[in-house]
Amino acid sequence: MYYLLKLSPEITIKSRSVRRHMTRCLAANVRNTLKPLGQKIGVRDGWDLLWVSLSDAADGALITEVEARLGRIPGVQEIQDVREVAFTDLDDIAARVVSLWTPRIAGRPFRVSAKRRGRHDFSSSDMERHLGAALLAAAPDAHVNLKQPDVNVTVEVVEQRLRLIQRRLPGLGGYPLGLQGQAMALMSGGYDSPVAAWRMIRRGIKTHFLFFNLGGPEHERGVRDVTHHLWRRYSLSHRVNFISVPFEPVVGEILRKVPDGMMGVVLKRMMARAASRLAQRSRVPALVTGDAIAQVSSQTLTNLALIDDASELPILRPVLTEDKETIIAQAREIDTARFAEVMPEYCGVISRRPNTRARRDQIAEAEAEFDFAVLDAAVDATEVTRIDRLLESPGHRPPSPAGEAVPEAHDGEDVSVIDIRSPAEREATPLALKAGRCLEIPFYELQQRAPELPDDRRYFLYCEQGVMSRMQALHLHDRGLTHFGIYRAPGR
Repeated sequence: MYYLLKLSPEITIKSRSVRRHMTRCLAANVRNTLKPLGQKIGVRDGWDLLWVSLSDAADGALITEVEARLGRIPGVQEIQDVREVAFTDLDDIAARVVSLWTPRIAGRPFRVSAKRRGRHDFSSSDMERHLGAALLAAAPDAHVNLKQPDVNVTVEVVEQRLRLIQRRLPGLGGYPLGLQGQAMALMSGGYDSPVAAWRMIRRGIKTHFLFFNLGGPEHERGVRDVTHHLWRRYSLSHRVNFISVPFEPVVGEILRKVPDGMMGVVLKRMMARAASRLAQRSRVPALVTGDAIAQVSSQTLTNLALIDDASELPILRPVLTEDKETIIAQAREIDTARFAEVMPEYCGVISRRPNTRARRDQIAEAEAEFDFAVLDAAVDATEVTRIDRLLESPGHRPPSPAGEAVPEAHDGEDVSVIDIRSPAEREATPLALKAGRCLEIPFYELQQRAPELPDDRRYFLYCEQGVMSRMQALHLHDRGLTHFGIYRAPGR
């Protein structure tokens, strides 16, 4: 058995030399994608299609997996499941076509499209008329419509072989991966960034992944999982890198030094600076983000321009004009939404009064006190992991479900509570305890100061939404500090 892979129309309109190069590249990508299956699968490229052949003894599980992988390879427009048989004459062809197509045309308008190569005693037009008459006799409730048919009965004769297309499966379209250069996509673990990265992959961009860790190992595990899933499904033919930058110290420096209204934009500018440097080290010429206009305060046109100023490389935004509903729908189509649904998108800097139209002089003043040595240290501490080893890294495990064995305390219990909110948040909404005592250690200092606290009692972390406190508690547990838990205030 074999499949014919039709090329994306964007490939077929190229010049002869470019088209040939793209087709060879696509064939190599198909081989690399199918190679891990460990079977003898043949791949051959032609002028306007590719052949993928399997053994006639291939089992159902292998066939299903091959078809799934072929449908996710950029550059493939359609996968045709083909059966090829010998024939004797037009009546023999008609008998085979009628048995295959009669159920599909019942009650519907159809046309026959025939192609022929070789020496025969009939023309393509003869074949179309003969087969059309045979199909009408077998399905009297069907009718011929040459201009707007519901069903196009395709038949191809090559020498003395009849090629029957049994099924047509949709492909991904786009360009063969790797032909359009490289980019580095910033991944956050939410809906937007995986969709943005996928759109670049579909356009033939070899896409590396960059993660700014704002929430400790638990945050990174979730992002690693969705990144590995995205790579394995849509760019398995290429080896890329996952780059993790410990950004919690940068967040702490912003919260200490930057005015409230500028925090979000300054954080994104720091990410742009770091990403630009890391991409240039790897000779990657562009960055990719999941920004969408006006989705959050840092994504107004004014603020996006300020963020661009901080990068030495162009920042591409494939979902810039999309509605959130459209992005979520596409995340479901590519099967990345389920990761975002179980892992809150964490942001370590939330301004109470964000400035949606910051000025350059305001940003310059806001960053004047920032210690850029902290940013340099974060970039120097970057960890690079080859994508196919992403889930093999020490300590990796699936994202923890809500309520994993982290102790909790509730309002009224005599415990030690650590309010990990920033000073501004604490001042705006003070935490009042019915019992116990409260320590004030902002989250960006907690990991450094926690080992200094006596380990003969438990400490329970508090933040407004509970997301940051849970991540920080899990981070401490990973370090062996298991006497920390989560504090639930009334109504939480």
